[in-house]
Amino acid sequence: MTDESGAEVRPADPCALVIFGAAGDLTRRKLLPALHNLARNGLVTRDLAIVGVAMDPLTDETFRARLAEAARELGPAGVDAGVLAAQQARCFYVAGRFDDPAAYARLRDRLAEVHRGGPTGGNTLFYLATPPAFFATIAEQLGAAGLVRAPGTAGGWTRLIVEKPFGRDLASARELNRRLLAVFDEAQIHRIDHYLGKETVQNILLLRFLNGIFEPIWNRRYVDHVQLTVAETLGVEGRGGYYETAGALRDIVQNHMLQLVCLVAMEPPISLVGEAVRDEKVKVLRAIRPLTAAELREATVRGQYGAGRIDGTAVPAYRDEPSVARDSVTETFAALRLFIENWRWAEVPFYLRTGKRLAAHDTEIVVQFRRAPLALLPPEAGPQQPNRLTIHIQPDERITLRFEAKRPGPHLRMTPVEMQFAYDDLEGDSRSTGYETLLYDCMVGDPMLFHRADMVEAAWTVVTPILEAWAASPPRDFPNYAAGSWGPAVADALLARDGRRWVPPE
Repeated sequence: MTDESGAEVRPADPCALVIFGAAGDLTRRKLLPALHNLARNGLVTRDLAIVGVAMDPLTDETFRARLAEAARELGPAGVDAGVLAAQQARCFYVAGRFDDPAAYARLRDRLAEVHRGGPTGGNTLFYLATPPAFFATIAEQLGAAGLVRAPGTAGGWTRLIVEKPFGRDLASARELNRRLLAVFDEAQIHRIDHYLGKETVQNILLLRFLNGIFEPIWNRRYVDHVQLTVAETLGVEGRGGYYETAGALRDIVQNHMLQLVCLVAMEPPISLVGEAVRDEKVKVLRAIRPLTAAELREATVRGQYGAGRIDGTAVPAYRDEPSVARDSVTETFAALRLFIENWRWAEVPFYLRTGKRLAAHDTEIVVQFRRAPLALLPPEAGPQQPNRLTIHIQPDERITLRFEAKRPGPHLRMTPVEMQFAYDDLEGDSRSTGYETLLYDCMVGDPMLFHRADMVEAAWTVVTPILEAWAASPPRDFPNYAAGSWGPAVADALLARDGRRWVPPE
């Protein structure tokens, strides 16, 4: 088949996709609708089998009904009745506990039937959509049940997708890697970050490396600083028990935001496929300058939201959310300043901030360029504004470039103007859950968008000292920002000390 441009696009290899945690919210909201979208667009064949595994006592028929319900209610691009019927016919369910060897014996028998019933080539993809406490246990049980084939052996490939969070700190990430790698080869493991499936995130590489106007100025000589914002208006939404063990630094900064830093800061790879991109990304993480004791106090900010108003509606403080301790010191906001010590970025600050219950739902990257070296116009012409390239990731996917222009009229007066590109302006169906690309890439064996073991550990090397410093000095001012604001005042001071300010999201 071909895409909108006429380029040839091959369907993914047929396989049996085994989803552990198949009765959970992630499977219902994201995975099942994404699989239907892939089938609608011809990116997976009708020979794809879906095998759900969970503790809930479901049957094949009830799991098939859940697939249909998810596709109809949550699929962003609609339902194809014929495709849905074909998917349901190849949809199966195995009930059992994740730590019960008998459940894996039943799974082995069911997979044997599935592979005999359709041309899957013996290929099997295991997706761990479970709480992280089960990741290593499931991998070890799969190995003990003989369900993992080494790469290159006859009988089809075996691959594993692991959802985040991948560890809680550097030590736990290393231990999880050790246990997974005792069963699977690194080439078989796909550590997933759904942010990397977004069109605008993937477009960062093409924007930089396939356009001659950007890469020559993408360095310390022309860039003043970089800002990354991941802002949410939502609170913990009934996930207080999980969030109490995570916090903003673990939940967003360690994986999502540091991966965005890698895409912005990495050197040109030798190609945009396979390991070449991942090699350059891990170099960025290893080049991030370790924070000194003074910097851990001055260049990192944490916050927790109090009561406030979101879109005119009163919302409770974090400590009043269900399953949250009344004296919780878990941060719902984090901001930090990082430096990347290499020739391209030396002394260019990267400012990161993320938080819940902020004033707007927005994820964006701002590359702010240095001002022109000489102000040619008199002061009455107006202040000269810096040029900015802004990559908007959500809720809308677009890219804007701001520069100065003359205001119409007889006098020389400046005004900032913008050039803008939005994904909605392109032809083709870009509606997705964000998981379609990641599932497809795993099925075709392209690892570029997935985390490698050394990348995960390098990211934790950056974040773990901050976690340890914060744990050793609990905050005394929580809650320190109102819901509906842009976070604690000290986050503004972080930039103000450098003579800068946060760029307000649009």
